[in-house]
Amino acid sequence: MIAKTEQDFNGLKEIGKIVASIRDELVEKTKPGITTKELDELAGELFERSGAVSAPKGEYDFPGYTCISVNEEVAHGIPGKRIIREGDLVNIDVSGSKDGYFADTGISFVVGEGDEILSKICEVAKSAFEAGLKKAKPGAKKSGLGKEVFKTAKQNGLTVIKNLTGHGIGRTIHEAPDHIYNYHEPWDDELLKDGMVIAFEPFISTQEEEVYQKDDGWTYVTDKSYVAQYEHTIILTKNGPVIITL
Repeated sequence: MIAKTEQDFNGLKEIGKIVASIRDELVEKTKPGITTKELDELAGELFERSGAVSAPKGEYDFPGYTCISVNEEVAHGIPGKRIIREGDLVNIDVSGSKDGYFADTGISFVVGEGDEILSKICEVAKSAFEAGLKKAKPGAKKSGLGKEVFKTAKQNGLTVIKNLTGHGIGRTIHEAPDHIYNYHEPWDDELLKDGMVIAFEPFISTQEEEVYQKDDGWTYVTDKSYVAQYEHTIILTKNGPVIITL
């Protein structure tokens, strides 16, 4: 989507604020002993209270209001009976729509005290996002974002997940540009545009560079790696990127 009008900016900021608040509420409630289903049911209540609709459920009939992934799960984890434990690596991904506008955000974090490497990949995911954000300017090459993400990962002895990417967003949950890679693709030289709305989401990995889908048809996992994500929805403007999901 290209945001052009005040209505566009206000509509995007409204849904951005909603999904960000749901994300933060779920992160706060993620304590040892709670199940991922209990967290998701809270998200459902918050969506209803805000007058917004869960994008995974509304657009794809996903079996949950949010995607909650734990440890070996990287993305699109289905909320269920899984009990959160001390030291777990948890990813909460919240996307939704209101009045025809969409926003998407996600964050990985360690519950309580955990392995130092888990905290490190969460920190590097955020750093990679911030590095890529500096390249998120109208007229710049889209591939520049991924180049910065990969460089940040490598500088920290880590790598990226190459088959999960960011994407355009705004009027639907996934739209053009179809991919915002987390590594440098030289052929991917599309220029970013003023008003373009994107979901930028680095995935930082301890070892593996690809995920595969489980038999449930939704959940992406790795065999040997832990992975952290950091995602925000951004409106690109000549005056700098506007993050609507802070």
